[in-house]
Amino acid sequence: MKGSSPKGGSHNYDYSFKILLTGDSGVGKSSLLLSFISTFVQDLPPTVGVDFKVKQILVGGNRLKLTIWDTAGQERFGTVISSYYRGAHGIILVYDVTQRETFTNLLNIWAKEVETYSTNPECIKILVGNKVDRENERAVTREEGMALAQEHKCLFLECSAKTRENVQQCFKDLTLKMLEVPSLLDSGSVEVKRHILKQKQEDRFPCNGDCCS
Repeated sequence: MKGSSPKGGSHNYDYSFKILLTGDSGVGKSSLLLSFISTFVQDLPPTVGVDFKVKQILVGGNRLKLTIWDTAGQERFGTVISSYYRGAHGIILVYDVTQRETFTNLLNIWAKEVETYSTNPECIKILVGNKVDRENERAVTREEGMALAQEHKCLFLECSAKTRENVQQCFKDLTLKMLEVPSLLDSGSVEVKRHILKQKQEDRFPCNGDCCS
């Protein structure tokens, strides 16, 4: 398991949210994540197991710390990654618009996993059709994507990790919706409140150098 931390103060934020990327292997989940957090995008090998990245952003006047989990998208890891659904505030369900099977698998596999393992009843979900830069190879229409999203009460967006089209918008739409849900704000602020309490205790009982003597 790999991870990265934001530069600067790790507690300089208002809310801390957990976001999960899920969908078939090869749909571009890792590329979407890299496109969001980095200025450099490259072709990536399939994720093995689970990877995560952390990014701080400003949305709606709120400073947010996003911990974004990227799952392998391979069924043999299903039992391993099930725990990563727990506690997620937002879930991005990704399919490849040029591969119809990845779209049908959202219903047959991934939506069922989300329903089974997600522990936040009001978790916000967004359906994302990736690789729209390959329009001439399209196998899933935008209208089909919108219809599936409406049926399952998800947000919807098409994007391209390669050209960065709508990548930032995807995370912005998701986080803005999360900020509208009181229960997600409460759970998202627990870590922040814990840090503030710890800091107050340290300020109240500062170590003067003789703490361990």
